[in-house]
Amino acid sequence: MTTEELTIEVQKALEEIRPFLNSDGGDITLISIEDDKHVKVRLEGACTSCSVNQMTLRAGVETTIKKFAPQIETVVNIL
Repeated sequence: MTTEELTIEVQKALEEIRPFLNSDGGDITLISIEDDKHVKVRLEGACTSCSVNQMTLRAGVETTIKKFAPQIETVVNIL
């Protein structure tokens, strides 16, 4: 998968999870993909102060991204 195709797949994953984040007053933005393995995102809105945002990041965001792009190894939230 090319870097461009990978970016498209990660964006598709974020679009799939975005409605769940939006329903709680939050959102997510793709910041970067490094070495075609490491994704940096920014949780926004209500997600920034939510006490379970790390669980959301792991269980929701990372799982969904890996479903679309299995070669992704890490997903981190950039403040």
